[in-house]
Amino acid sequence: MKHQANKIIDVAGVGVGPFNLSVAALMEPLRHLDVRFFERQKEFQWHPGLLFPEATIQVSFLKDLVTPACPTSYYSFMNFLFVTKRLYRFINANYSRVTRVEFNQYLRWVCSQLPSLEFDRQVESISFDGTSLVVDMGDELVRTRNVILASGLTPKVPDCARQYLGNTVVPAIRYLKSNLETAGRRVAVIGGGQTGAEIVHHLLSNEQKAPSHVYWVSRRSNFSPLDETPFTNELFTPNYSDYFYNLPPAEKMILLAEQKLSSDGIAPGLLEKIYRRLYELDFLNGQGRSYSLYTSSELTNMSRAGNGWSLTLRDSISSRRESINADIVILCTGSEYRMSPYLEPLSDRLIWEHGGYRTNEDFSIEWNGPKSLKIYVQNAARHCRGIADPNLSLMAWRSATIVNSVAGEQIYDIGENNSVFDWMPMELASRSEGTYAA
Repeated sequence: MKHQANKIIDVAGVGVGPFNLSVAALMEPLRHLDVRFFERQKEFQWHPGLLFPEATIQVSFLKDLVTPACPTSYYSFMNFLFVTKRLYRFINANYSRVTRVEFNQYLRWVCSQLPSLEFDRQVESISFDGTSLVVDMGDELVRTRNVILASGLTPKVPDCARQYLGNTVVPAIRYLKSNLETAGRRVAVIGGGQTGAEIVHHLLSNEQKAPSHVYWVSRRSNFSPLDETPFTNELFTPNYSDYFYNLPPAEKMILLAEQKLSSDGIAPGLLEKIYRRLYELDFLNGQGRSYSLYTSSELTNMSRAGNGWSLTLRDSISSRRESINADIVILCTGSEYRMSPYLEPLSDRLIWEHGGYRTNEDFSIEWNGPKSLKIYVQNAARHCRGIADPNLSLMAWRSATIVNSVAGEQIYDIGENNSVFDWMPMELASRSEGTYAA
């Protein structure tokens, strides 16, 4: 029998990844707010299938859960280093980037401090009862004024591979957890972004489980580096996010395509490591060539071939097709946001466009319910806010925006920040059209 409380809480968070963990940390000092965050997993782990020992996060450690919004917060990465007695060692190590393993330790440490987090709790549905939003937990109905959705992205799987997902055809997110037997086998990695590069490097460097052959396939014309130069990093600022939000939809789509490598390129240091490893395999180890690299190539068909797989690749430039055979296929083909099944009771009330929800400036979804009840969304506004939305860079700022909105006052100062660019507001851009001679 379900327990139904008459009390209406202030916030129910769905999903506890870095984004909702950031909100929970920023809300923790606000004892007047009654908040609960629900996570279906039994404990916090940040992408455990990709926790390579050598992998690093692609943003500064100062862009942690809280620092850009509240540098004095107890839940900063720097305070984590201090509390765990490693601050001086970390400084002396002179890391240019924090490893993903250590950042995961930091996130788990923050989790251990917050009583508002509830793990092993599955949200079954979210509905509206005429007065409040109702989160159905299976054994409990939670009534709330605000919901914050952060249930994450779903791996994109090519249509030709979808029916074959299993022990030897896996999305990248499951790579390490799948315990793949790669030794002496042919492995195809589909996807030329950062995740594909990390997996290729891991396969080539793991001598105990070394494949007999590695195929690396990318639709891109090259294995291109991440653009993390200072001017490009201005795209990962609150000022630019606000500027992008007010652009026409057609202009947003153009910019998202143009700026792809600003967020989805490969770390230059990792490219160097892979290239050097290929050099070692070719000239120093005497094993002969054990890899094939395909660029401008798309996986268009897949079928069984004995105990393995036959993959058809199409060259986007020449349209030529080629078949390769692999025993294991790892799909590093990106992720996308999908409306979660638990939102089905509200699906006809939410506005969906351009592959995501139409969001307000405070990251709440436009819906046809009472304005006093809000449904906020994390990591689902790339089409509205730009390439930084899925990135950690604006995590604390976005969380502070949501906290201020929930509280109905400025708890955190997230006003305009200084920028090297003069982003012209849309109303000024419209006013200035036609004022310059050719």
